Amino acid sequence: MKLYEIAKFLGCSGVEDTIEIIGMNTLREARSGEISFLSDSKYEKELDGTKASAVILPASKAHLLPSGVIALESDEPYMSVALLSKHFAKPVQSSNIEPVIGDGTLVYPTAHIENGVKIGSNCTIMSGVYVGTDVLIGDDVILYPNVAVYRDCIIGSRVRIHAGSVIGSDGFGYAHTKMGEHVKLYQNGNVIIENDVEIGANTAIDCAVFGSTIIKHGSKLDNLIQIGHNCVVGEHSIMVSQSGLAGSTILGRNVVMGGQSAAAGHLNIAPFTTLAARSGVTKSITKGGVYSGFPLMEHKLWLKLQAKLAKLL
Repeated sequence: MKLYEIAKFLGCSGVEDTIEIIGMNTLREARSGEISFLSDSKYEKELDGTKASAVILPASKAHLLPSGVIALESDEPYMSVALLSKHFAKPVQSSNIEPVIGDGTLVYPTAHIENGVKIGSNCTIMSGVYVGTDVLIGDDVILYPNVAVYRDCIIGSRVRIHAGSVIGSDGFGYAHTKMGEHVKLYQNGNVIIENDVEIGANTAIDCAVFGSTIIKHGSKLDNLIQIGHNCVVGEHSIMVSQSGLAGSTILGRNVVMGGQSAAAGHLNIAPFTTLAARSGVTKSITKGGVYSGFPLMEHKLWLKLQAKLAKLL
């Protein structure tokens, strides 16, 4: 899609460039031929180093762009991105390449494997499994009944995904009109699950808006977990049943999240942090330790607080 066509579609005046735009990406990850956006001032510092060909942003921020990057000025950049994202959304099925199945792999008759899929050796793909276009699966993987893996996802070796889990479903992203209507932001990234990961039943891991949601090697996820788009779960982390992460939150290695604990979006959780059951994280954690409660506090302090509260009864 030509840049001037994008500008015309979004109602951005003064842009006549014929550059071919092949995709959308974040300011940090965008490359030549891609378009990016700025809708939150906390990402202004990333404007100076962006390699995007063009950026959708408020007119008041256009002067911050580096030389050669074209500004598409918009009063509502996030809405503009949502409208444009539909044009770059991939179809559900788009490959004509027959799937490749490795030696010793067993695919049950009722499993459905789309074109473009590559599955390694000695895997077991059980009844009702759906594997989408261009998915890559390593060796010694077990997908239990009714697992769904959406297109473009990558699963490493020695991974187990239990029944009913969904890998790569759309993240929960919408722009909102002034009348309160919700406009879908199409999620065009994927999920990467590294080696030696186990994922429990009925867990949902959303694909990234751009780039990848990543579950790093050795992590273990229980049943009934929600992981939002663009999250990163660090190496050897453990998430217990009904815990969850909002979008773009990053766990360091060996983080433990107790049952029904949760973290808000765009946070960083330090390595070797333990969150007790029902903890609520609203700010980044910079020092590993054991934390409890809502609002969150160090576990020892939380225990003292509970003891004092008990004396008031």
